[in-house]
Amino acid sequence: MENFPVINLEKMNGEERAATMKKIKDACENWGFFELVNHGISHELLDKVERKTKEHYKKCMEQRFKEVVANTALEGVQTEINDRDWESTFHVRHLPESNISQIPDLDDEYRKTMKEFAVELQKLAEELLDLLCENLGIEKGYLKKVFYGSNGPTFGTKVSNYPPCPKPDLIKGLRAHTDAGGIILLFQDDKVSGLQILKDGKWVDVPPMRHSIVINLGDQLEVITNGKYKSVEHRVIAQPDGTRMSLASFYNPGSDAVIFPAPALLEEAKQVYPKFVFEDYMKLYVGLKFQAKEPRFEAMKAVETTAVI
Repeated sequence: MENFPVINLEKMNGEERAATMKKIKDACENWGFFELVNHGISHELLDKVERKTKEHYKKCMEQRFKEVVANTALEGVQTEINDRDWESTFHVRHLPESNISQIPDLDDEYRKTMKEFAVELQKLAEELLDLLCENLGIEKGYLKKVFYGSNGPTFGTKVSNYPPCPKPDLIKGLRAHTDAGGIILLFQDDKVSGLQILKDGKWVDVPPMRHSIVINLGDQLEVITNGKYKSVEHRVIAQPDGTRMSLASFYNPGSDAVIFPAPALLEEAKQVYPKFVFEDYMKLYVGLKFQAKEPRFEAMKAVETTAVI
């Protein structure tokens, strides 16, 4: 198996820029995932995010998770569980309006750290969208503009911890799915692994690397690129030892953004994907997250034929 793509973003500033862009293009076309190092977010900030997230889990979430496990008798399961995940999570919304002040149990330092982190991630997401535009041969800023809708993009972070699991063969940390949205930026544990992607019919580990940010493409980028780039199925394997930390930040279109294949990419290819409003896709996705994406696209085609967007 070829190596999981790791991209050094620092090389964008020198003579290796063309080779780095080619690596990003290959990762988008053939993997749907890549891992970024030297991405411009300070190690100091990442260390603080990790420390505060792990402290918060120990103090506020761990006991709650144990109670849920006890109440649902998950530890004693004898057959595979397909309707729940072995994870402890909470969600933070950054855009269009932050809800971080309303989330209970977060101390002031953690709130401040998450706000700083969100600013840096947004910057990185928008920089990456422009690099994708360049590789696709479409005008700079096009993806950002499509994502904008009337109120700007939707941006939020799912903060997850995957505790040690006594039956990792019978329950997943997170069941296999593709992500519904735009571009996803993941800051994950560098010691406890678990994230896998489906590549050429085989599950491949995403290597934990200190201070890296893992990038993956969501369903909306598959639609906008008319299938040139694909969203890829991934899952989290529960582990018998160690708690895995994961902060997945979703830079998505605004709820009223109209999503459709970029006209510049249809000059040489037939339009394969439908046109729809992002919020309509999300309503459908909520009930079908852990199923194949193709029927979701087909359902949106059916909507498109009955409505003029």
